[in-house]
Amino acid sequence: MAKTVRPIRIVRDYVKRGEGSCLFQMGDTRVLCVASVENHLPPHAEEKQIGWVSAEYGMLPRAGDKRTQRNRASGSGRSREISRIVGRSLRAVVDLPALHPHSIIVDCDVIQADGGTRTASINGGYIALADALRYLRRKGELSSWPLKDHLAAVSVGIRDGRLLLDLKAEDDVDADVDLNVVMTGSGKYVEIQGTAEGEAFDERQLRSLLSLARTGIRQIVRKQKRILKTLVPSD
Repeated sequence: MAKTVRPIRIVRDYVKRGEGSCLFQMGDTRVLCVASVENHLPPHAEEKQIGWVSAEYGMLPRAGDKRTQRNRASGSGRSREISRIVGRSLRAVVDLPALHPHSIIVDCDVIQADGGTRTASINGGYIALADALRYLRRKGELSSWPLKDHLAAVSVGIRDGRLLLDLKAEDDVDADVDLNVVMTGSGKYVEIQGTAEGEAFDERQLRSLLSLARTGIRQIVRKQKRILKTLVPSD
């Protein structure tokens, strides 16, 4: 049982435009994440006087082994589902009233897919979001610092009776059990998505998978801390 995630590479400020951006790579999965600050809010957020964070996820036509038509790659039901998951996860670590009157949209575009694109999008999206918030702080547009905790996600699974951490594509396809786990840096769960693709799993196996996911997420959070240096910037 491997207890380390695939090699992680993070390149901050990957694009010239965008208030926060990074290229996030886990293994051979690469996602470009760009956070854009906007000053208009969805009606429900404006009514509650809170800021808002949302995400849009898509895959480039040749991110996978075969070319996917551009409208299918970015506008599928799967893309919309993952967009909601990424947005929901990022909001879990943001003090939304402190973000008001701003909204931030995090675009996650998969350049190359080799398993774990949604978890990589959450991990890279968090870095881009943090840098967009730092941008607002430098401009003096935040009443208080809204980022409450670190956030990371990883996939775990069971294949041929073996527990796997951070599944690459071939393991994901053949896995009997597949879980995506999102947690805060302080160890609280944000989202758990689990499916028995082949054989049903029991509570003991679920506990083992969650424990393995926690191990992987700690590794990702350590990487985030090295990149961001501190949760609350002094600049």
